[in-house]
Amino acid sequence: MRLILLGPPGAGKGTQAQRLVEKYSIPQLSTGDMLRAAVTAGTEVGKRAKAVMDAGELVSDDIVNAIVSDRIDEPDCVRGFILDGYPRTLVQADAVEVMLNSKGLKLDTVIELVVDDKALVGRIIKRAEEAAAAGQPVRKDDNAEVFEERLREYYKKTAPLTGYYYAKGMLRTVDGMASIEAVTEEIDTVLASL
Repeated sequence: MRLILLGPPGAGKGTQAQRLVEKYSIPQLSTGDMLRAAVTAGTEVGKRAKAVMDAGELVSDDIVNAIVSDRIDEPDCVRGFILDGYPRTLVQADAVEVMLNSKGLKLDTVIELVVDDKALVGRIIKRAEEAAAAGQPVRKDDNAEVFEERLREYYKKTAPLTGYYYAKGMLRTVDGMASIEAVTEEIDTVLASL
């Protein structure tokens, strides 16, 4: 099973991805994790990424696409994978399709967690308060101002992917405002219908 989870920051993609990892024994592929792993491993693409990051610049689509392509070739991805946080743009979505086609693979579905923006801000504030109360570190993006900027970026660059995948007949929407359990059940229903 090969799928993409879409939704704005704070929608619950990470929580649901972990549940899918456990249920289906397929890896969650996070571009941030993959970049760090490639840099640590000193792969050719990792060296290119490190040079760009050391210069304080954003890693190009070409480098991110190459890292994702290399990661998909790993043995634990034979049964499938969950793309989380990638693709972020229409250009990357086209690259994913070309990449998978070149490997004789295709996506099974794209699941969008649909949420209410105002409620998301409340979730983020609550998450920060709970972390602080428990003596845990508070994520630097867990404040309303930073979060709202991330939300604007999401709508500007990533939200167009919903139309892209809808037009391809691949988009399935799930109510991300429901309880964690209800969201998991709805995703399971979507996946069972494939």
